[in-house]
Amino acid sequence: MAICRLRASLSLLKTKSPFFHYVPLHGFSSSQLSSQFESVGFIGLGNMGSRMANNLIKNGYKVAVHDINCNVMKMFSDMGVPTKETPFEVAEASDVVITMLPSSSHVLDVYTGPNGLLRCANLMRPQLLIDSSTIDPQTSRKVSVAVSNCILNEKKDHWEKPVMLDAPVSGGVLAAEAGTLTFMVGGSEDAYLAAKPLFLSMGKNAIYCGGAGTGSAAKICNNLALAVSMLGVSEAFVLGQSLGISAGTLTKVLNTSSARCWSSDSYNPVPGVMEGVPASRNYAGGFASKLMAKDLNLAATSAKEVGLQCPLTYQAQEIYTELCKDGHENKDFSCAFRHYYSGQDEL
Repeated sequence: MAICRLRASLSLLKTKSPFFHYVPLHGFSSSQLSSQFESVGFIGLGNMGSRMANNLIKNGYKVAVHDINCNVMKMFSDMGVPTKETPFEVAEASDVVITMLPSSSHVLDVYTGPNGLLRCANLMRPQLLIDSSTIDPQTSRKVSVAVSNCILNEKKDHWEKPVMLDAPVSGGVLAAEAGTLTFMVGGSEDAYLAAKPLFLSMGKNAIYCGGAGTGSAAKICNNLALAVSMLGVSEAFVLGQSLGISAGTLTKVLNTSSARCWSSDSYNPVPGVMEGVPASRNYAGGFASKLMAKDLNLAATSAKEVGLQCPLTYQAQEIYTELCKDGHENKDFSCAFRHYYSGQDEL
């Protein structure tokens, strides 16, 4: 099915990339299209990355992994998955490398550090490098330029130079587990089309956003909107409770009227209203408040760089920073309902 989607997409391609030489589709067999990224390296095996790597394995890719956490490395080794000591060793064993890391500094270290993916820039094996971390667009563009200056040790199929895509995800741990993530992709469009089977092995949507850095920009904007909507919904529930309306009743109102959103109908922050969400397990798991604070810092910095007034961004940034200072940094970001607004559980 992924091959059919790729076939349809490639047939619409009109332009060439300087790094990826487009060859008409009839030049490839189905087996070539499915096997050009047979060996996949995955770096960063946290809550998201470990599940994404598992889905690649389930879909038949030969995966090699690396992480600084010895316990998670042992877990993959016990599953029979090759583990590598450094990012550079991952690159040597892979046609494509995917990274899922906590911050911009981690990305720079994994790509350009002493044992990084680009250590031997003139002898790189991977044709494609995909970063699914949530970082600032400027760092994504900087790393993309560094990758484009490298040389493949062996030109393969239609790849003339290595290419990088920034491809952060939305959906959280549950979507990573289920393979239903949404990828927001920036970089070469033809490289995005070639990588689509990979994305659809880990998610259900892959959206091309534009040139290098636009995937990272889309993720920052998405999480900004998510943070503000969660705070708005939490504030509404607390006001409703104060005015004598139960959260369960108000949820029915919101979800059948104009205020309906993901924070109300799929990720409700009030304990006792919805099963299977972090609020139902004392805000454990999910998307940590410290990560939301980090993403809001990225959004605030980006807004200042372009001279844009974003008062809701700054307010949300202050709230999540305060939550982290109060010791709730590892709780899901929906905990703002309880720990910032002092909302009550649904009885």
